[in-house]
Amino acid sequence: MSETLAGGGLEATFLPDLGMLGSSLRRRGEEFIALPGGVAAYRDGHQTGLPLLAPWANRLDGWRYRAAGIAVDLTGLPLQTENQLPIHGTMTAASGWTLVERDAASLRARFDYGSRPELLAAFPFPHEIEVEARLDGDSLEMTTTLKPTSDRPVPVAFGWHPYLRLPTGERSEWRLSLPARDHLALDARGIPTGASTPEAAEADAIGDRTFDDLYALGPDRELALESADHRLAVRYGEGCPYAQVFAPPGADFVCLEPMTAPTSSLTTGTCPIVAAGEAFTARFSITPE
Repeated sequence: MSETLAGGGLEATFLPDLGMLGSSLRRRGEEFIALPGGVAAYRDGHQTGLPLLAPWANRLDGWRYRAAGIAVDLTGLPLQTENQLPIHGTMTAASGWTLVERDAASLRARFDYGSRPELLAAFPFPHEIEVEARLDGDSLEMTTTLKPTSDRPVPVAFGWHPYLRLPTGERSEWRLSLPARDHLALDARGIPTGASTPEAAEADAIGDRTFDDLYALGPDRELALESADHRLAVRYGEGCPYAQVFAPPGADFVCLEPMTAPTSSLTTGTCPIVAAGEAFTARFSITPE
């Protein structure tokens, strides 16, 4: 069942029964979320709309990792893959979200990861994850909170993957606005090499460029798409110091992805760890202007 929020001239639709997918964000009837393949594609394991990527975002560099002192072997588990690497965690289209609060302009839903043995096989760190979506003025505010539910600390490597569009113009004509940042080098598999290059802020037409690029953000954490008559800004707040920009060839969308940790941080030990009894919160907002 879908849940549609309304407030401040915006409408946002989420599907708590299907992975808490965000399927629409409209301002005055104009759509700013792309849904390639539709909801059916997401149900079949493909990313689209506004999906949560958990417990890790993007790829791991292999089928084993060690995090928070626990060694994990993913061999043989039914995980989504790309180039024979596990990608985007275990929660795509997951059922089991519980709606715990709802009003006209907001909702809050919770998922008990620790009660799902089939998920713990890939990420043996019991926790609950709570998502709050709120229309606040002219923005969709997204807050994601992770809390351990046992005495075991939990690695934090989740992210979101918003597929974004502008209502008018071709993608090649849109301007991509990026703040000053460090461009993290990736190998041919999309895994960070450890090298990085500082880059100045820019706002240039996308043209025929494509992206699948990882950035460490500085104090300015706003990325945006702009056309002659629309602007769509993604502002990265607490807990989201990394961004993946994804604009593949032949597509009519751009993904500006808030990430809590760099790609494959479970395997490199570079992700945050939240101790038992504590919580980790990540926030970002999407603002159609």
